[in-house]
Amino acid sequence: MPTFVQVIEFIGTFAFAISGIRLASAKQFDWFGAYVVGLATAIGGGTIRDVLLDVTPFWMTDPVYLICSALALLWVIFFGKLLIHLHNTFFLFDSIGLALFTVVGVGKTLALGYPFWVAIIMGSITGAAGGVIRDVFINEIPLIFRKEIYAIACVIGGLTYSVCDYAGLDLILTQILSGLSVVVVRILAVKYKICLPILKGTDVD
Repeated sequence: MPTFVQVIEFIGTFAFAISGIRLASAKQFDWFGAYVVGLATAIGGGTIRDVLLDVTPFWMTDPVYLICSALALLWVIFFGKLLIHLHNTFFLFDSIGLALFTVVGVGKTLALGYPFWVAIIMGSITGAAGGVIRDVFINEIPLIFRKEIYAIACVIGGLTYSVCDYAGLDLILTQILSGLSVVVVRILAVKYKICLPILKGTDVD
């Protein structure tokens, strides 16, 4: 019987993989290329986190994450037209993956005994790094480097998790509130066009 955290990881893997495969299909990638982009999106952030925490990357101990990414590819192949006609599908799946992976990253780091500020950083890496790898693969400027509130949403989610954990709230409730905070911040930022100031400088020849 999978734990709640494992269920979160599976759903996050599926959601992030779909976001990557969806963009790869828009760039006319073949099936294998799309799978690679989806897989990198799904496991990239968690892999960097685990390497930094000096533990075996999560997907090396359980092939289910590779299978989840393959299922995401099949989903896009068979229901791609439906996804295209649905508005904001990329934003939806990306936000879900971002929230769930942030929760997993923060929780895993705290469980290993690291302080809350390290957990927030690791949660942000888990949530955002996969999207950076995805955007690099498809030759786009990563969302984290654009005006959109992206990594900041991870930080807020990490802070929410840390505060709830310090307050002694139930673990599942803490994870739900943390994930919701990420999604809410992303939705509000996009809806009301909230963004960070642009750093302006002189052109370099």
